[in-house]
Amino acid sequence: MSVELVALAVLMGAVTYPSRAVPLLLPGFDRLPPAVDEYLRLIGPAILATLAAVNVLVLVDEDGSTRFHVGIEVLAVIVCVAVVAWRRSLLPGLVAAVALVMIVRSLGLG
Repeated sequence: MSVELVALAVLMGAVTYPSRAVPLLLPGFDRLPPAVDEYLRLIGPAILATLAAVNVLVLVDEDGSTRFHVGIEVLAVIVCVAVVAWRRSLLPGLVAAVALVMIVRSLGLG
């Protein structure tokens, strides 16, 4: 395990905390214009989608070169997005995506 990843996780939490804490710390948050409210609500999903896309579609080889990759992970992200849109909740989408990858890999197909 790399300690650098723990430091990165702490840094990412510190960077994204202000946008997540705005509703708790700002009096009158419910009176913000709808566009601002929508923007603040979608910051988290946008960051997750960006991280998922980069980690799924780009592979770094041992020599440091990058290449485009399409595998079961791409299908898992699509399933996750579809379930999240259908159920309006992130947890069922993540569970569906992880289950899909787990099943495909246990069958030796992915």
